[in-house]
Amino acid sequence: MLVTGGAGFIGTSFIYRQLEEHPDQRIVCLDSLTYAGNIENLATAMKDPRVHFVKGNVTDRHLVDRLFHDERFDAVVHFAAESHVDRSIDDPGTFLTTNMIGTQVLMDANRKYDVKRFHMVSTDEVYGDLPLDRPDLLFDESYPLRPSSPYSASKAAADLLSLSYHRTYGLPVTVSRCSNNYGPYQFPEKLIPRMIYLALHDRPLPIYGKGENVRDWLHVDDHCSAIDLIMHKGKEGEVYNVGGNNERRNIDVARLILKELGKPESLLTFVKDRPGHDLRYAIDASKIKSELGWDPRYEFGTGMKSTIRWYLDNQTWLDRVASGEYLQANERA
Repeated sequence: MLVTGGAGFIGTSFIYRQLEEHPDQRIVCLDSLTYAGNIENLATAMKDPRVHFVKGNVTDRHLVDRLFHDERFDAVVHFAAESHVDRSIDDPGTFLTTNMIGTQVLMDANRKYDVKRFHMVSTDEVYGDLPLDRPDLLFDESYPLRPSSPYSASKAAADLLSLSYHRTYGLPVTVSRCSNNYGPYQFPEKLIPRMIYLALHDRPLPIYGKGENVRDWLHVDDHCSAIDLIMHKGKEGEVYNVGGNNERRNIDVARLILKELGKPESLLTFVKDRPGHDLRYAIDASKIKSELGWDPRYEFGTGMKSTIRWYLDNQTWLDRVASGEYLQANERA
């Protein structure tokens, strides 16, 4: 199996799950180790002879072709992507190159070397947003794509491209669109680890607008279990939504973190809202539940307690990432 972006947050969790659940699985991890990738995440995995790490970019057609030729992959799980909305607003071109062209390069290699399954890991952000005053509305797989940012637009394009390769060339493609993930190893530019880090250092927690934006939170372990299930039982050419059924306002997530850490709510600071900030995401995951029998295990309160505990137990990791020290290991990889 090729896992692209495997040194990132979700890719890391997926690799560890594969090693635990599938003893015969051999994994090649391809990651360019941009700021969001961390080779130290895979320190334990790389001691396993079943894991081989390759430093490189999915847009490098020569490298990708050589890997597919040499390894003859049975399956590809495509996590590699630029994924931070704020950064996409500042630098759209990088997102278009990595998320769109990188996907095309992989799809061409899949077509050439007859891979048995290509799974595209996407996001609910491709659907745009939902109004705050309509809790009855949910994103299902037939919902129109209305991306709001350069990031989500680039992911929507990659989704459609991969599905077009299924339609045109018969490639065995599946796509999953997940809600906001949380859990261990998440880069601290994202809401939950950033709030934890700032609170631990008694620094102000910046909240966009009034903090009323709503997200459906999905524990990364639940997401990885869904991907594994889709890889083995999902129908080719299909899209599967994966959600945690845990809708929370951003302000309430920040307050929960402060409470768990015993920090005062006076640390909350409201800042100017992000341009085009989506109001609400909410996933209808009934398709993957009814067709494949998947259900999330983590209730949000329980998942958050374990997540906060992980960051408390791994403050050295958190401090190294926040300070940029981890980049030295990336450069040596």
